[in-house]
Amino acid sequence: MSEFNPERVSKLIQKVENSLTHTAQVTDADKLVVGVDLGTAYIVLVVLDHHGEPVATEMQFAQVLKDGLVVDYIGALNIVRQLKENLETRLQVSLEKAAIAMPSNTPESVCKTHRYVVEGAGMDVVNMLDEPTAANRVLGIRNGAVVDIGGGTTGLSIFKDGEVIYTADEATGGTHLSLVLAGHYKTSFEEAEEQKKDSANHRDVVAIVRPVIEKMGSIVHQHIQGYDVKDIYLVGGTTCLPEFEQIVEKQTGVTTWKPENPFLVTPLGIAISALEAEKLLAS
Repeated sequence: MSEFNPERVSKLIQKVENSLTHTAQVTDADKLVVGVDLGTAYIVLVVLDHHGEPVATEMQFAQVLKDGLVVDYIGALNIVRQLKENLETRLQVSLEKAAIAMPSNTPESVCKTHRYVVEGAGMDVVNMLDEPTAANRVLGIRNGAVVDIGGGTTGLSIFKDGEVIYTADEATGGTHLSLVLAGHYKTSFEEAEEQKKDSANHRDVVAIVRPVIEKMGSIVHQHIQGYDVKDIYLVGGTTCLPEFEQIVEKQTGVTTWKPENPFLVTPLGIAISALEAEKLLAS
Protein backbone atom coordinates (compact mmCIF):
# COMPACT_ATOMS: atom_id res chain seq x y z
CA MET A 1 0.00 0.00 0.00
CA SER A 2 1.08 3.63 -0.57
CA GLU A 3 1.49 6.40 2.02
CA PHE A 4 -2.28 6.77 2.53
CA ASN A 5 -3.04 7.09 6.24
CA PRO A 6 -6.81 6.82 6.84
CA GLU A 7 -6.61 8.09 10.42
CA ARG A 8 -4.63 11.20 9.44
CA VAL A 9 -6.98 11.97 6.53
CA SER A 10 -10.03 11.41 8.73
CA LYS A 11 -8.75 13.90 11.32
CA LEU A 12 -8.08 16.52 8.64
CA ILE A 13 -11.54 16.15 7.13
CA GLN A 14 -13.15 16.27 10.58
CA LYS A 15 -11.49 19.65 11.13
CA VAL A 16 -12.98 20.94 7.88
CA GLU A 17 -16.41 19.62 8.88
CA ASN A 18 -16.10 21.39 12.23
CA SER A 19 -15.13 24.64 10.49
CA LEU A 20 -18.49 24.69 8.68
CA THR A 21 -20.14 25.66 11.96
CA HIS A 22 -17.24 26.74 14.20
CA THR A 23 -14.95 29.67 13.44
CA ALA A 24 -11.37 29.56 14.74
CA GLN A 25 -9.67 32.60 16.18
CA VAL A 26 -7.24 34.10 13.69
CA THR A 27 -3.90 35.46 14.88
CA ASP A 28 -2.22 36.26 11.55
CA ALA A 29 -4.87 37.40 9.06
CA ASP A 30 -2.32 38.22 6.36
CA LYS A 31 -1.37 34.56 5.99
CA LEU A 32 -4.85 33.11 5.45
CA VAL A 33 -5.49 31.30 2.16
CA VAL A 34 -8.66 30.02 0.51
CA GLY A 35 -9.35 26.90 -1.51
CA VAL A 36 -12.19 27.53 -3.98
CA ASP A 37 -13.87 24.40 -5.32
CA LEU A 38 -16.25 25.32 -8.15
CA GLY A 39 -18.23 22.11 -8.39
CA THR A 40 -21.11 21.07 -10.59
CA ALA A 41 -23.32 20.46 -7.54
CA TYR A 42 -21.66 22.51 -4.78
CA ILE A 43 -19.34 25.49 -4.47
CA VAL A 44 -17.07 25.17 -1.42
CA LEU A 45 -14.61 27.65 0.11
CA VAL A 46 -12.13 26.39 2.73
CA VAL A 47 -9.91 28.84 4.67
CA LEU A 48 -6.60 27.70 6.17
CA ASP A 49 -4.23 29.53 8.49
CA HIS A 50 -0.46 29.53 7.94
CA HIS A 51 -0.16 26.26 9.90
CA GLY A 52 -2.52 24.54 7.46
CA GLU A 53 -5.36 24.39 10.00
CA PRO A 54 -8.95 24.90 8.71
CA VAL A 55 -10.38 28.02 10.35
CA ALA A 56 -13.69 28.43 8.48
CA THR A 57 -15.58 26.78 5.63
CA GLU A 58 -18.65 27.80 3.63
CA MET A 59 -20.55 25.87 0.97
CA GLN A 60 -23.67 26.22 -1.16
CA PHE A 61 -25.60 23.99 -3.54
CA ALA A 62 -25.32 25.46 -7.03
CA GLN A 63 -26.14 24.62 -10.62
CA VAL A 64 -23.96 27.19 -12.33
CA LEU A 65 -21.49 24.67 -13.76
CA LYS A 66 -22.04 21.71 -16.05
CA ASP A 67 -19.48 18.92 -16.40
CA GLY A 68 -16.87 21.18 -14.80
CA LEU A 69 -17.63 24.13 -17.10
CA VAL A 70 -19.00 27.47 -15.89
CA VAL A 71 -22.32 27.91 -17.72
CA ASP A 72 -23.61 30.79 -15.56
CA TYR A 73 -20.73 33.16 -14.96
CA ILE A 74 -22.74 35.79 -13.07
CA GLY A 75 -24.38 33.12 -10.94
CA ALA A 76 -21.00 31.56 -10.08
CA LEU A 77 -19.50 34.97 -9.33
CA ASN A 78 -22.37 35.94 -7.04
CA ILE A 79 -22.17 32.69 -5.06
CA VAL A 80 -18.38 32.86 -4.59
CA ARG A 81 -18.66 36.51 -3.62
CA GLN A 82 -21.39 35.76 -1.07
CA LEU A 83 -19.52 32.79 0.44
CA LYS A 84 -16.39 34.94 0.69
CA GLU A 85 -18.37 37.69 2.44
CA ASN A 86 -19.80 35.11 4.85
CA LEU A 87 -16.29 33.92 5.69
CA GLU A 88 -14.96 37.46 6.10
CA THR A 89 -17.82 38.27 8.47
CA ARG A 90 -17.11 35.16 10.51
CA LEU A 91 -13.35 35.76 10.63
CA GLN A 92 -13.44 39.58 10.72
CA VAL A 93 -10.67 39.75 8.11
CA SER A 94 -10.29 40.32 4.38
CA LEU A 95 -9.53 37.20 2.30
CA GLU A 96 -7.21 37.91 -0.61
CA LYS A 97 -5.32 34.74 -1.68
CA ALA A 98 -6.94 31.68 -3.25
CA ALA A 99 -6.27 28.55 -5.27
CA ILE A 100 -8.59 26.84 -7.74
CA ALA A 101 -8.81 23.41 -9.35
CA MET A 102 -10.36 22.13 -12.55
CA PRO A 103 -11.15 18.71 -14.01
CA SER A 104 -8.08 17.05 -15.54
CA ASN A 105 -7.08 18.17 -19.04
CA THR A 106 -9.33 21.25 -18.93
CA PRO A 107 -8.79 23.64 -21.88
CA GLU A 108 -7.03 26.91 -21.06
CA SER A 109 -10.13 28.95 -21.92
CA VAL A 110 -12.12 27.11 -19.24
CA CYS A 111 -9.31 27.58 -16.70
CA LYS A 112 -9.42 31.32 -17.38
CA THR A 113 -13.16 31.41 -16.65
CA HIS A 114 -12.63 29.75 -13.26
CA ARG A 115 -9.88 32.26 -12.56
CA TYR A 116 -12.09 35.19 -13.57
CA VAL A 117 -14.85 34.05 -11.20
CA VAL A 118 -12.48 34.01 -8.22
CA GLU A 119 -10.72 37.24 -9.21
CA GLY A 120 -14.11 38.87 -9.75
CA ALA A 121 -14.96 37.98 -6.15
CA GLY A 122 -11.87 39.92 -5.01
CA MET A 123 -9.18 37.27 -4.54
CA ASP A 124 -5.83 36.74 -6.27
CA VAL A 125 -5.37 33.24 -7.69
CA VAL A 126 -1.99 32.01 -6.42
CA ASN A 127 -2.24 28.39 -7.62
CA MET A 128 -4.21 26.33 -10.12
CA LEU A 129 -4.17 22.53 -10.47
CA ASP A 130 -6.33 19.58 -11.48
CA GLU A 131 -8.84 18.17 -8.99
CA PRO A 132 -7.38 14.67 -8.37
CA THR A 133 -3.93 16.18 -7.83
CA ALA A 134 -5.46 18.66 -5.37
CA ALA A 135 -7.11 15.76 -3.54
CA ASN A 136 -3.73 14.09 -3.19
CA ARG A 137 -2.50 17.08 -1.19
CA VAL A 138 -4.69 15.56 1.52
CA LEU A 139 -4.32 11.85 0.77
CA GLY A 140 -0.54 11.95 0.42
CA ILE A 141 -0.20 8.84 -1.75
CA ARG A 142 2.97 8.16 -3.71
CA ASN A 143 1.78 5.31 -5.90
CA GLY A 144 -1.73 4.62 -7.16
CA ALA A 145 -4.69 6.34 -8.81
CA VAL A 146 -6.74 9.15 -7.27
CA VAL A 147 -10.25 9.27 -8.71
CA ASP A 148 -12.37 12.38 -8.06
CA ILE A 149 -16.05 11.84 -8.87
CA GLY A 150 -18.01 15.03 -8.43
CA GLY A 151 -21.32 16.24 -9.73
CA GLY A 152 -20.34 16.44 -13.38
CA THR A 153 -17.13 14.54 -14.04
CA THR A 154 -14.97 11.55 -13.21
CA GLY A 155 -11.36 12.73 -12.99
CA LEU A 156 -8.31 10.57 -12.52
CA SER A 157 -4.62 11.07 -11.80
CA ILE A 158 -2.09 8.24 -11.65
CA PHE A 159 0.89 8.77 -9.35
CA LYS A 160 4.26 7.06 -9.42
CA ASP A 161 6.83 7.91 -6.74
CA GLY A 162 4.74 10.97 -5.86
CA GLU A 163 4.67 12.35 -9.41
CA VAL A 164 1.67 12.56 -11.73
CA ILE A 165 2.29 10.38 -14.78
CA TYR A 166 -1.21 10.35 -16.29
CA THR A 167 -4.45 12.34 -16.03
CA ALA A 168 -7.90 11.89 -17.55
CA ASP A 169 -11.43 13.23 -17.14
CA GLU A 170 -14.80 12.11 -18.44
CA ALA A 171 -18.24 13.73 -18.19
CA THR A 172 -19.92 11.23 -15.89
CA GLY A 173 -20.75 12.13 -12.30
CA GLY A 174 -23.39 12.59 -9.62
CA THR A 175 -25.68 14.52 -11.96
CA HIS A 176 -26.12 11.35 -13.99
CA LEU A 177 -27.10 9.42 -10.87
CA SER A 178 -29.76 12.04 -10.09
CA LEU A 179 -31.14 11.84 -13.63
CA VAL A 180 -31.50 8.06 -13.27
CA LEU A 181 -33.26 8.50 -9.91
CA ALA A 182 -35.58 11.16 -11.33
CA GLY A 183 -36.52 8.81 -14.16
CA HIS A 184 -37.05 5.87 -11.85
CA TYR A 185 -39.26 7.73 -9.37
CA LYS A 186 -40.80 10.06 -12.00
CA THR A 187 -39.83 13.12 -9.98
CA SER A 188 -37.96 16.33 -10.75
CA PHE A 189 -34.17 16.51 -10.87
CA GLU A 190 -34.17 18.69 -7.74
CA GLU A 191 -36.25 16.14 -5.81
CA ALA A 192 -33.94 13.35 -6.95
CA GLU A 193 -30.93 15.36 -5.74
CA GLU A 194 -32.49 15.72 -2.29
CA GLN A 195 -33.34 12.03 -2.18
CA LYS A 196 -29.78 11.11 -3.15
CA LYS A 197 -28.29 13.31 -0.41
CA ASP A 198 -30.46 11.83 2.36
CA SER A 199 -28.43 9.06 3.99
CA ALA A 200 -31.66 7.28 5.00
CA ASN A 201 -32.26 6.58 1.29
CA HIS A 202 -28.75 5.52 0.37
CA ARG A 203 -29.28 1.76 0.21
CA ASP A 204 -32.28 2.16 -2.11
CA VAL A 205 -30.41 4.76 -4.18
CA VAL A 206 -27.41 2.46 -4.69
CA ALA A 207 -29.69 -0.37 -5.83
CA ILE A 208 -31.17 1.90 -8.53
CA VAL A 209 -28.01 3.66 -9.74
CA ARG A 210 -25.62 0.70 -9.46
CA PRO A 211 -25.30 0.40 -13.30
CA VAL A 212 -24.09 4.03 -13.48
CA ILE A 213 -21.56 3.45 -10.70
CA GLU A 214 -20.41 0.33 -12.55
CA LYS A 215 -19.94 2.52 -15.65
CA MET A 216 -17.78 4.89 -13.60
CA GLY A 217 -15.76 1.88 -12.45
CA SER A 218 -15.32 0.74 -16.05
CA ILE A 219 -14.13 4.25 -17.01
CA VAL A 220 -11.47 4.03 -14.30
CA HIS A 221 -10.57 0.51 -15.43
CA GLN A 222 -10.01 1.70 -19.02
CA HIS A 223 -7.76 4.56 -17.97
CA ILE A 224 -5.46 2.56 -15.70
CA GLN A 225 -4.69 -0.03 -18.37
CA GLY A 226 -0.95 -0.18 -19.04
CA TYR A 227 -0.06 1.33 -15.67
CA ASP A 228 1.04 -0.55 -12.57
CA VAL A 229 -1.85 0.63 -10.38
CA LYS A 230 -2.26 -1.46 -7.23
CA ASP A 231 -4.48 0.94 -5.25
CA ILE A 232 -7.32 3.29 -6.19
CA TYR A 233 -8.40 6.14 -3.88
CA LEU A 234 -11.88 7.63 -4.28
CA VAL A 235 -12.86 11.20 -3.43
CA GLY A 236 -15.70 13.54 -4.41
CA GLY A 237 -19.26 13.93 -3.19
CA THR A 238 -20.69 11.24 -5.44
CA THR A 239 -18.53 8.57 -3.78
CA CYS A 240 -20.21 9.22 -0.41
CA LEU A 241 -22.80 6.59 -1.34
CA PRO A 242 -22.29 3.26 0.48
CA GLU A 243 -20.68 0.36 -1.38
CA PHE A 244 -19.21 2.76 -3.94
CA GLU A 245 -15.66 1.55 -3.35
CA GLN A 246 -16.72 -2.11 -3.49
CA ILE A 247 -18.47 -1.59 -6.84
CA VAL A 248 -15.43 0.19 -8.32
CA GLU A 249 -13.10 -2.49 -6.96
CA LYS A 250 -15.20 -5.20 -8.59
CA GLN A 251 -15.13 -3.37 -11.95
CA THR A 252 -11.40 -2.67 -11.88
CA GLY A 253 -10.00 -5.67 -10.00
CA VAL A 254 -7.86 -3.17 -8.04
CA THR A 255 -7.99 -2.57 -4.27
CA THR A 256 -10.09 0.57 -3.78
CA TRP A 257 -10.08 2.88 -0.75
CA LYS A 258 -12.40 5.71 0.32
CA PRO A 259 -11.77 8.17 3.18
CA GLU A 260 -14.49 9.28 5.54
CA ASN A 261 -16.53 12.09 3.97
CA PRO A 262 -14.74 12.09 0.60
CA PHE A 263 -16.76 15.18 -0.40
CA LEU A 264 -14.45 17.59 1.46
CA VAL A 265 -11.09 16.10 0.41
CA THR A 266 -10.65 18.09 -2.82
CA PRO A 267 -11.68 21.52 -1.42
CA LEU A 268 -9.19 21.04 1.43
CA GLY A 269 -6.49 19.95 -1.02
CA ILE A 270 -7.07 23.08 -3.11
CA ALA A 271 -6.58 25.23 -0.01
CA ILE A 272 -3.39 23.34 0.89
CA SER A 273 -2.05 24.06 -2.62
CA ALA A 274 -2.65 27.78 -2.03
CA LEU A 275 -0.68 27.60 1.21
CA GLU A 276 2.17 25.78 -0.57
CA ALA A 277 2.26 28.46 -3.27
CA GLU A 278 2.39 31.25 -0.71
CA LYS A 279 5.19 29.57 1.26
CA LEU A 280 7.16 29.02 -1.95
CA LEU A 281 6.73 32.69 -2.83
CA ALA A 282 7.94 33.75 0.61
CA SER A 283 11.04 31.52 0.55
